[in-house]
Amino acid sequence: MGEHPSPGPAVAACAEAERIEELEPEADERPAAAPEDCDPGNTGYISTGKFRSLLESHSSKLDPHKREVLLALADSHADGQIGYQDFVNLMSNKRSNSFRQAILQGNRRLCSKALLEEKGLNLSQRLIRHVAYETLPREIDRKWYYDSYTCCPPPWFMITVTLLEVAFFLYNGVSLDQFVLQVTHPHYLQNSLVYHPQLRAQAWRYLTYIFMHAGVEHLGLNVALQLLVGVPLEMVHGATRIGLVYVAGVVAGSLAVSVADMTAPVVGSSGGVYALVSAHLANIVMNWSGMKCQFKLLRMAVALICMSMEFGRAVWLRFHPSAYPPCPHPSFVAHLGGVAVGITLGVVVLRNYEQRLQDQSLWWIFVAMYSIFVLFAVFWNIFAYSLLDLKLPPPP
Repeated sequence: MGEHPSPGPAVAACAEAERIEELEPEADERPAAAPEDCDPGNTGYISTGKFRSLLESHSSKLDPHKREVLLALADSHADGQIGYQDFVNLMSNKRSNSFRQAILQGNRRLCSKALLEEKGLNLSQRLIRHVAYETLPREIDRKWYYDSYTCCPPPWFMITVTLLEVAFFLYNGVSLDQFVLQVTHPHYLQNSLVYHPQLRAQAWRYLTYIFMHAGVEHLGLNVALQLLVGVPLEMVHGATRIGLVYVAGVVAGSLAVSVADMTAPVVGSSGGVYALVSAHLANIVMNWSGMKCQFKLLRMAVALICMSMEFGRAVWLRFHPSAYPPCPHPSFVAHLGGVAVGITLGVVVLRNYEQRLQDQSLWWIFVAMYSIFVLFAVFWNIFAYSLLDLKLPPPP
């Protein structure tokens, strides 16, 4: 007895689609499409037109505009064909706004036209639409975000960090009676939050240095960048992802200083800020044609100018005669550590909107690279200072 050839994956997807009861309770009363009609050539794919007809025949209660979104999600390669794996990804919730969730989600209609063309929006809706176009390169992602965003929770991480940085700066300004170039004050480094090479065994200093700034000019640029860039990114990607990039940039910044500029202290949140901004700019460059934000070239130029000004200020200050010799002024290397995190971990986080990072091989590669760097820096801090017989400035 000869064996019958097994059906192609697209035929299996078609047969599985017929068994989806969530779409409509009365679906079993409809005439079912024969599996061979879905993929007569047994190619492993069905056309988007056939998939559309399956959706229409099994989901009369599904909003037609949401159906268009589902079709675009299934045809992830935009080649007019849907394979079995595309269908499985859609049904297995690999994307949080998946096929089943879309059926149960909200009552608002997702228009087939571009989100930017919608009229009659109130101020809050226009703000959400603006954030979507500032941060997301695909129209389908912008529509999903606009339809599902509830501002609950609000972008609390970046706002909280910013308020703490401003509060600590004001407190230090009153204590030192100095607000401009606070770092030149003789007692500035005595604060227990500053990273100092002699006190590198106090592990909290690798993170808490972000609450100390060199002066109002330093604080102002960092706060402006992290609010203008960080808050919209957090509104889209959430506090967990953005907080991860920010903290990873902060830690990488202080560790980079401990390796590359071993005698210098570190202050300021530039490591975290540069991680977010560089990730955002890299995402815009990589998805240039899809980004529909207004004046994107001008905005990139302004962001780069602000970053260059802040970095130039840090370089000048580092080599300026110190107010408390023999300890130099704070290092600028933390900025470079933040940029390195932004164009590696940060790009992966921003590129994979509403997709699990655990499923991305590139994510694990960059996590491994970051972990190796952290371990190297830890051992460097333990052994290198004594092996190099480096003369460190006295503790503050």
